[in-house]
Amino acid sequence: MPRSTRAPWPSAFALVAIALIATLSGCAGSPMVLKGQLGKLQQQQLAVSRQNQQLQTRATALDRDNQELGTLLAQSRQQSKVFEDQLAALRDQLRGVTTQLAQVREEKQGSDKRVQTLNASLHRRGGVSITPNNSFLQTLPAINLPDVHVRRDGDVIRIALPGERLFESGSARLRPGATSLISAAAAELLATYPDQIIGIEGYTDSDPITGRQWRNNHELSVGRAMAVYDVLLSRSRFQAGQLFIVGHGANHPIASNATLDGKRRNRRVELVVYPEKRG
Repeated sequence: MPRSTRAPWPSAFALVAIALIATLSGCAGSPMVLKGQLGKLQQQQLAVSRQNQQLQTRATALDRDNQELGTLLAQSRQQSKVFEDQLAALRDQLRGVTTQLAQVREEKQGSDKRVQTLNASLHRRGGVSITPNNSFLQTLPAINLPDVHVRRDGDVIRIALPGERLFESGSARLRPGATSLISAAAAELLATYPDQIIGIEGYTDSDPITGRQWRNNHELSVGRAMAVYDVLLSRSRFQAGQLFIVGHGANHPIASNATLDGKRRNRRVELVVYPEKRG
C-alpha cells in the first residue's frame, strides 16, 4: 500500500507543553496580573496568621482557666474532707455524751433505790429519819447587799450571789471585792443559822467554754463553788463538815439564756441553807 502523506497527530505531552508555553507566554505578557495575585495571596496568608494567633491566645486562656478550675476543685475536695472529718468527730462525741448520760441515769436510779432501801431498813429497825424543820423557813437572813437575792425554795433557803461581782469572765478567779461580798453574806448566815448545813452551788449560763482551763460549764461551776468554799473556810466561822459544794453548770437556769440579762442572772453561786444541822 502507498505510505500516507498526512502529518502525524501530536502526542499528549506535546499538547500539554504547548498549552503551558502558551499560558506562560500569556502571563509573561501581563506582569500586573501576577502582582495582583501575589498580593492577594500575601493578604490571605496574613489573615490566616492573625487568626492562628487569636486561636493560640484563646487556647492559652482556656488552659489557664482549666488550671484554675483544677486548683479550685482540689481545694473544694480538701475542704469537703475536713468537713467530713469534723462531722465524724462530732458524731463520735455525741455517741460518747449519750453513753455518759445513760450511765448517769443508771447511777441515779441505783442511788435512788439504795436510798429507798436504806430508809425502809431504818423504819423497820426503829431508826429515826430526818424530816424537814419548816420552822426555820419562817426567818430569812437579813442580807441587804446589792444584787444579792434571798428566796425560799421548798425546804431550803437560797442566797444567790451574782457571778459578775464574784468572778472574772470565764474563770474562777475572784474579782476585787468578791471576798468582802462573800464574807458579808456568811456573817448574816451565821447570825441566823450558825449550825445549819450549807450547800455551795455553782451555776453558769449556756455559752460554751472557750478557754483551755475548763473542759465544760460543769467544771467551771464546780471551780467557782470551790473558790467560794475556800473564802467561807478562811474568812468565817463555818466548819468544813458544815459545807459541801455542787456544780450544776448551765442546768437549772433562773432566767432565759436567750437574752444577755438572762445569762447574767444565771451566772451565780448560791448558798443553800438546809434544815439539817451539823453533827
